[in-house]
Amino acid sequence: MYRYDAFDQGFVAERASQFRDQVERRLAGELTEEQFRPLRLQNGLYLQLHAYMLRIAIPYGVLSSRQLRQLAMIARRWDRGFGHFSTRQNIQFNWIKLEDAPAIIDALADVGMHAIQTSGNCIRNVTSDPYAGVAPDEIEDPRVWGEALRQWSTIHPEFTFLPRKFKIAITAAATDRAAVLFHDIGLKIVRGPLNADGTRAPNGFRVFVGGGQGRTPYVAQEVSSFVPAKHLLSYLEAILRVYNLHGRRDNIYKARIKILVNALGIEEFRRQVEAEWARLDMEAIDLPEAELARIAAYFKPEPLLVGAPTDAAIEARRKTDPAFARWLRVNTHAHRVAGYASVDVSFKEPGRIPGDASAAQLEALAAIAAAHGHDEVRVTYQQNVVIPTVAVADLGRVHDALQAAGLATPNTELITDIIACPGLDYCNLANARAIPIAQQIALRFVDPVRTEEIGPLRLNISGCINACGHHHAGHIGILGVDKKGTEHYQITLGGSPGDDAEVGDILGASFPAEDIPDAIETIVATYLKLRRDASETFLAAFRRLGKAPFRDALYGADGHPASHSALETEAAHV
Repeated sequence: MYRYDAFDQGFVAERASQFRDQVERRLAGELTEEQFRPLRLQNGLYLQLHAYMLRIAIPYGVLSSRQLRQLAMIARRWDRGFGHFSTRQNIQFNWIKLEDAPAIIDALADVGMHAIQTSGNCIRNVTSDPYAGVAPDEIEDPRVWGEALRQWSTIHPEFTFLPRKFKIAITAAATDRAAVLFHDIGLKIVRGPLNADGTRAPNGFRVFVGGGQGRTPYVAQEVSSFVPAKHLLSYLEAILRVYNLHGRRDNIYKARIKILVNALGIEEFRRQVEAEWARLDMEAIDLPEAELARIAAYFKPEPLLVGAPTDAAIEARRKTDPAFARWLRVNTHAHRVAGYASVDVSFKEPGRIPGDASAAQLEALAAIAAAHGHDEVRVTYQQNVVIPTVAVADLGRVHDALQAAGLATPNTELITDIIACPGLDYCNLANARAIPIAQQIALRFVDPVRTEEIGPLRLNISGCINACGHHHAGHIGILGVDKKGTEHYQITLGGSPGDDAEVGDILGASFPAEDIPDAIETIVATYLKLRRDASETFLAAFRRLGKAPFRDALYGADGHPASHSALETEAAHV
């Protein structure tokens, strides 16, 4: 993983010192809240419903054991013992006192971390595939370019005050695990074209633009089928210049690049980007080969000893321990090197707050990663964590240690692996609570045998139209709305964040909070009744059947939401 050099460390320390001065001036009354607000937001400090929230950057999701232990210390000393993993591979602390914020920023700097550009109308944390560098289906490690983009975008003088926030995701795998098509810019590393002599040109990028969720969701469109890797930065600069010039600043709801792309049309947007790119001094912008090599050296694959793909002791336990066997099936994945596996660490134990990590859990995870995971973990946008490299022979020990910490729930991409924003429990933008709804639904499906029988099913919940819970991209999406002062929830079906990205369809009128768990039960029961067989996933069945049978099960002939008792009856009989 990337390690800060003297320049990086000096820069972060300087920013920490500046922020300390700004906070002291605010506490002394020398700055008004209006004057202080843009300064604190540039350092990731939000004012929420009950307290300040500090969002900490985790570039492309990578953390070391040392950093995990420091986050645990921050949670215990300055928060209420918890951190919260976000859908941008970051971590948030929700109960921060303003006077403590400078000390927290200093503590982050001590371990090569910061909160710069985790808020504001700038380029936010660059996200990536959590299995980057170890996935068997990738053509190169995208973290190299994730780090290059982090350095390029940090306090970029031209792009620090964009019309609106700007999000970039990158993948190099055959399967998109970074939701690149729901980003302002999505990058897919692809193989270069064949030359006339049969050799292949170096890898490059397929570039997508204009994706996003919020009140106006769009799937990104391809703006270039191939940009040579050596020219990536200048091409992205051209995109951002076009956006910075034409993006709306008069209406916050129409300020994202997705609105501009769809207003101009992708052909005209592409024409303007190409024209701007042709005018740029590429040599002055693009990454020198020596600098790329310097960054890439930090991500050189570890010299792992190739081992047997199975282990006798693990296989024996698999046969005698059904819970362990289920965890192996659901929460472990193939590694590029035989004899190793990647392990999903679930922060979605039913009944708990999705994405919340206690200080004790962070410390336990640090110890497990140090002992068995080559001192590295990855945060996922699904609010979980991955230990990317674990010897197959160590899987039993890793499972047992995770289980002792409450982190071994076997539910990766199953119905209880719920993405949920903080909602009205914390956020001053929310219309409704998301956390208790997620908890209630998860407890309905607490039986791991049942959740595995249901199969892959992404359920995402947002407490408002800003869609921080990615409800548009959920196979089942739930959106909290304010209906005459009461919390109601609208259900969408058929969304997807992958290569087949799609925005979910609204089923009908919203439900009161107390009816949502029964409504989800009814949807799942309808799917189980109508699927062709156990191999047909929820998303595949929905795409085959359409929303009519689900709508009819929920609303009946009159098109109105069924009552609580009617939903219970429906769920019991389908």
